[in-house]
Amino acid sequence: MHGIVDSRSPGSAAPQPVLIVLHQELSTPGRIGHYLANRGVPLDIRRPRFGDPLPETLADHAGAVIFGGPQSANDTDEFVRREIDWIAVPLAEKKPFLGICLGAQMLARQLGGKVTAHPHGHAEIGYYPIRPTALARTICEPWPDHVYQWHREGFELPGGAELIAEGDTFPVQAFRYAGSAYALQFHPDVTHAIICRWITRGHERMSLPGAKPRDAHFADRAVHDEAGRAWLTAFLDHWLPETRAA
Repeated sequence: MHGIVDSRSPGSAAPQPVLIVLHQELSTPGRIGHYLANRGVPLDIRRPRFGDPLPETLADHAGAVIFGGPQSANDTDEFVRREIDWIAVPLAEKKPFLGICLGAQMLARQLGGKVTAHPHGHAEIGYYPIRPTALARTICEPWPDHVYQWHREGFELPGGAELIAEGDTFPVQAFRYAGSAYALQFHPDVTHAIICRWITRGHERMSLPGAKPRDAHFADRAVHDEAGRAWLTAFLDHWLPETRAA
């Protein structure tokens, strides 16, 4: 099922692909995929949930991104455990790693951190404020003040990790580990089409305590999306600097 999507023009130099790990049959890498494709970086897309293997080394990859999904990092499914264990590969090889939502929670678990539901059952579904730390501002600027969320579990800051963004309902919103591994609880990857799909297929989530109603997702996106898009470009330029040069 997996394969490399190569958007390079003929005759161009061959950058290493970025490993993309997805959890649904129809999931896409969204804006992160667009960013990489626009820079001629091939995408090695794999779905371990449907039997795709994960590489034993990232020697032939520029980095790896594990995206979100409806699963929990606490699930006992074999592919969930396999992905959490596999994160040891980019950590050991000091390869750029990015975990988004579920992927971030998997990184927290790999580092010994706990992933838990909110004590009062609250969820973040829609746009919510975040506060970047002083460290975050040394990584990239400008940071958005609101980001898109779709989760009802959060993670604690693992030992040795550095907090780079915090929130109100779920205090740990982003962290960095060992200089090259990042965890983002929020979703800078979402496009308009992805949000439409989520609020249709996951409409029951909007009845959870703290979740935003359907119309707020689009009203807030009109206000906050431009800042989120600009931040994602600046962040990915930092995370994978060879793409910036390309």
